[in-house]
Amino acid sequence: MSIAEEPPAPCGLRLLPWTTPDGKPCYLSTDSGHSKLSRLADEVERAQLESGRQVLAGAKALLADRGAGERAVRFALTRAAECLADLLLIATSRGERLSRSEP
Repeated sequence: MSIAEEPPAPCGLRLLPWTTPDGKPCYLSTDSGHSKLSRLADEVERAQLESGRQVLAGAKALLADRGAGERAVRFALTRAAECLADLLLIATSRGERLSRSEP
């Protein structure tokens, strides 16, 4: 099941920016967005976003190189797909939190 097909987080739970070893979503139940685990999740999200920026820059450079081989292109595409999955997880989590904060 892809992230786009994941059911929404159970009410009041935060979808975390990582999954279980078998790919299932992880959730956090907390009364505060400032708990130690919430702050860790925020830090992981920031690191994933920065990684996505770096992978995007590298992929663009590779695509501009007409001499890039298939192996390099496949590697870049694999990393880009991993980053896209992370970013979709972050977007889903943030969207759920935003919709809960609306009146």
